[in-house]
Amino acid sequence: MEEYQKIERSLITTYRKTIWNRFTRSLSDYDLIQSGDKIAVCISGGKDSFLLAKCMQEIQRHGKVPFDLKFLTMDPGYRPENRARIEENARRLNLDLHIFETDIFDVVADIHDSPCYLCARMRRGHLYKNAQSLGCNKIALGHHFDDVIETILMSMLYGSEMKTMMPKLHSTNYPGMQLIRPLYQVKEADIVRWAKGNGLEFIQCACRFTERHEVNANGAGGKRAEMKRLIAQFRKLSPNIEMSIFRSCHNVNLNTVIGYTLNGVQHDFVREYAQSEDGFTGE
Repeated sequence: MEEYQKIERSLITTYRKTIWNRFTRSLSDYDLIQSGDKIAVCISGGKDSFLLAKCMQEIQRHGKVPFDLKFLTMDPGYRPENRARIEENARRLNLDLHIFETDIFDVVADIHDSPCYLCARMRRGHLYKNAQSLGCNKIALGHHFDDVIETILMSMLYGSEMKTMMPKLHSTNYPGMQLIRPLYQVKEADIVRWAKGNGLEFIQCACRFTERHEVNANGAGGKRAEMKRLIAQFRKLSPNIEMSIFRSCHNVNLNTVIGYTLNGVQHDFVREYAQSEDGFTGE
């Protein structure tokens, strides 16, 4: 077999339980792919997006739902060596990339207030636009289980709200377009094992902003890295804590929530309690 065929085979053999089954479960649980979809898998150059591309390739070949795939890569201003690494990994993995260039890194280089947020917003817009130009109705991103847990904790600890990263979304600015996250239940540690087990090396963030700031070997310096360290501490208390955090967003009891927002409308416990005759019982 060719190298890429061995890597593909590893998904349904060596990593079947930890990656493949969780990938297909996410597709099923959240109804992410429909017949006739044309999906642009967005490849940033990191391990997550490349794994997603291979999983999507495999499910397209052997799944029951017919759909089309494109592999879309945006160069926001990568250094030549990072661009070369992305192209080499695509060749090794037998992926035909559609690469387009932007000047996002230049635009956010001198932004001091939330440059990462601005960069992410701009990236998303360019990806939607270019995916749409390829005739796609969905973009697939490589966010995984750990990203979801970290987002939940960051929103609670720093945003003063209970919010998570959704498995799929309708685009606000690009009608008819959707975003899906098929690796929603796949853990980052298992993605690392897949990459190392197949002798693959991918680029990291490759962002000029982070390169200008001190970031140690453990990735210290950002809120998300801080959440990773916090979760590592939680894991020492119980190996099930991550799954409990994840499942808590699937099992929200609105009778015990002080306030929540639904479709832009705020709901307040005090007002709704006064209007209720048989709700809010217990204890």
